[in-house]
Amino acid sequence: MVRIKDIAKLAGVSPSTVSNVLNGKKNVGEETKNLILKLCKENDYEPNISGKSLKSGTSKTILFNFSDFDRQFYLKIIQGISDYIYTKGYDLLICTSKNCEKYMNHTFSAGCIMLDISAQDSMIIKKATSDYPIVVLDRVIDAPNVKSMLVNNYAPQKELVEGLVKKGCRRFAYLGGIDTLDNQERYQATVDALKENGLSLRRDDYYTGDFREKSGYQAAKLLMLTEHLPDALVCANDDMAMGALKAFRENNIKVPEDISVTGFDDTETAQILKLTTVHIPNYERGYIAAQHLIEAIEGNGNFEPFKISAKVKWRKTSV
Repeated sequence: MVRIKDIAKLAGVSPSTVSNVLNGKKNVGEETKNLILKLCKENDYEPNISGKSLKSGTSKTILFNFSDFDRQFYLKIIQGISDYIYTKGYDLLICTSKNCEKYMNHTFSAGCIMLDISAQDSMIIKKATSDYPIVVLDRVIDAPNVKSMLVNNYAPQKELVEGLVKKGCRRFAYLGGIDTLDNQERYQATVDALKENGLSLRRDDYYTGDFREKSGYQAAKLLMLTEHLPDALVCANDDMAMGALKAFRENNIKVPEDISVTGFDDTETAQILKLTTVHIPNYERGYIAAQHLIEAIEGNGNFEPFKISAKVKWRKTSV
């Protein structure tokens, strides 16, 4: 690997002179400057960008922090983020959970998009400064330099449950994920829709998962031990719904003839399996989050909360 010292030796100058040229300083003669740039090109030399940012205290990198790689919708968000930031000359750094905090400063990254329930509000508030704005996608934080971008969970979830009631469903089970704002809103919408139609969700009909497919599979196995199946299993996301579908299929339980199943997210697999769900525009979600973050980085930030619209997609897993 060619280093700055090698370019300096070939040019017959000091490493600091090469550095001055690469950093655009005007204290180097035109002939020497042209020689150094020519040698860099001929030898495929690229400056150490991370080292440069450490020295200058600036960065053209966006940090995206998320919980894990198991859930399909993350990829769409990442695609949306990357497509926008690359048009603005920024790079993307992706990390998960415990690793994120050390990169959340303006020497490593210019700002952060956060989608990680394990990250504490107090840490996010501490890290967010006028030099380091943060966009959060999974909670509301009323603090300077933090923008909350949330999915409008309640309205489409309520519409979904009301639609199931109109199709004849009377007894419901709900499969929730970990205790996130998304899960809370989806559950509350389910309860409210049932209540307004003279129905209720019994305590025994609430099953707890973790948003992963395996937990949906396990919950469905438990559900099948009850004396009577509910008319509908409303799942807080697609991955758990797909796990439930797998368990029902293995036990010759027909969907939707024996039980309707719904999800939330509208992943590509959900579309293939014709799962009734709520579509979240996750590509656009990432794109808009990146747009708001870069505007904040460049001094034009709007930190008012922002709602992402979602729509019900009726497919064959409902009545």
